[in-house]
Amino acid sequence: MAEPVLPITRQVNSEHRAIRTPSVDFRLEDVEDCLIYDRHGVSDPFKKLYQDRKSVIIFVRNFLCYSCKEYVEDLSKIPKEALEDADIRLVVIGQSAHHHIEPFCLLTGYPHEIYVDPERCIYQKLGMKREEKFTDSAHPSPHVKSGIFMGQMKSIWRAMTSPAFDFQGDLHQQGGAIIAGPGSHVHFSHFDMNRLDHMPINWLLQLAGVQQTLDFSDKPKIVHV
Repeated sequence: MAEPVLPITRQVNSEHRAIRTPSVDFRLEDVEDCLIYDRHGVSDPFKKLYQDRKSVIIFVRNFLCYSCKEYVEDLSKIPKEALEDADIRLVVIGQSAHHHIEPFCLLTGYPHEIYVDPERCIYQKLGMKREEKFTDSAHPSPHVKSGIFMGQMKSIWRAMTSPAFDFQGDLHQQGGAIIAGPGSHVHFSHFDMNRLDHMPINWLLQLAGVQQTLDFSDKPKIVHV
C-alpha cells in the first residue's frame, strides 16, 4: 500500500518557490472569529469560509492596486466547474469598505466569493507584511501585465474617477494566500513580500487538489483544424 501523502503546510516566498521552508507560526483559531463582510455589508466570522471544506483564500492589498486587479482578473478565468469537481472554495478578501466590492467585481469580472476585512483584523493577526521588500532574485507575478509606472498611473486614475474618492484600503498592507480546511488545518500559506509577489494561480489550485491546468497568457491561441 502506498504511503499517504501528507498535507503541505509551509510558507513559500518568491525566492525559494520550490524549497520547503518552516511552517508559518500562526493558528487559524486566533482569527476564526474575526468578522468579514459581503457586498451587502452582512458580516460572518472568518471561520465560515473553511469550516466545512477546503478553501483557497486570497488576500489582496487594496482594490485600487493595479497588480491586485490584474491578479483577480486571472482568478476570474477559473471555471466554477473546476472548483466544484475538486470540492474547494475560492475566496478573495480585501481590506476596503464593503461598498467597494461590487465595483471591483464589475471591473475584474470576478464571479467567485469575495469579502472584506475593513479593520485588517485577519491581516494583522496572521502577521501579513506591511511595506514592500524587493529583491533582485525575486520572480514577479506572471499574472501582472502592466509595468509599475503605467500600473500606478492606472491606479491613481481609478482613485480620481471613483464615486467615493479613497484608496480602498491601507496602501502599505501586503496580501497573501492560504489553503485551509476543513476545520482549522492550514495546508499551505504564502505572505506577499511586495505587490508583485503573488503565488502563481495554477500552483495554488494544484496544491488544493484541482486537476485542471489553466492558461492565463494573453498570447493568441492556435487552433488546429
